[in-house]
Amino acid sequence: MKRLAVLLGLTAILAGGCQLLPFLGGPGGSPVPQVTTAEQAAALVLAQDARFKDIARRDPDLIGQGSWWDVTATESGYEVTVQIGWDDCPAGCINRHTWVYAVSGDGTVTRVSEAGDPIPGEGTGNVGGRVVAGPVCPVETVPPDPACAPRPVAGATLTIGDAQGKDVAVVVSDANGLFALTLPPGDYVLIAQPVEGLMGTPEPLSFAVLVGSPVELTVAYDTGIR
Repeated sequence: MKRLAVLLGLTAILAGGCQLLPFLGGPGGSPVPQVTTAEQAAALVLAQDARFKDIARRDPDLIGQGSWWDVTATESGYEVTVQIGWDDCPAGCINRHTWVYAVSGDGTVTRVSEAGDPIPGEGTGNVGGRVVAGPVCPVETVPPDPACAPRPVAGATLTIGDAQGKDVAVVVSDANGLFALTLPPGDYVLIAQPVEGLMGTPEPLSFAVLVGSPVELTVAYDTGIR
């Protein structure tokens, strides 16, 4: 058995194979990996999720490191923390998502916790709102007259651009002035196009989309009534 283990180890080295974890014989002679270093524990955790690819170890002297992994030794093995951070990370990251895993000496990986902000690029978010025009009456009253409330605008064309200025969607308001669409998480700007009979166009509306957090917008045109 010892000779076989040595031969297997030499074969892996000669073939330029992956770094092997030390192992002891388990039940029936099956190998049981032995995690003896923080790097081995981290490697097992990073293999759990494709989003962890290329994340480096935490460097306390590196400013702006939003995504990192770190390891703490425990009585039963290691605790590995993985963070993905984004948005102004030189100042500490406005948003972050964190996982904590326990890695036992025999190589068992257990997720202890997961918490944080939804990660950009995962899923879609709902965006909706209404398009209105006002004022409707030449004189505002106190209290406001319901008959003078802004009226819905049907058929308004709204262009959605991403953070790079590229148009990603176009939506048209319905008969009640309502609109709805879904977008991937990220930063956007809504630009309303001219509507016949209304003055100019509303100011561009900047908004952010997150999974699970619906966005409601109001697009207000000017009727020109004074």
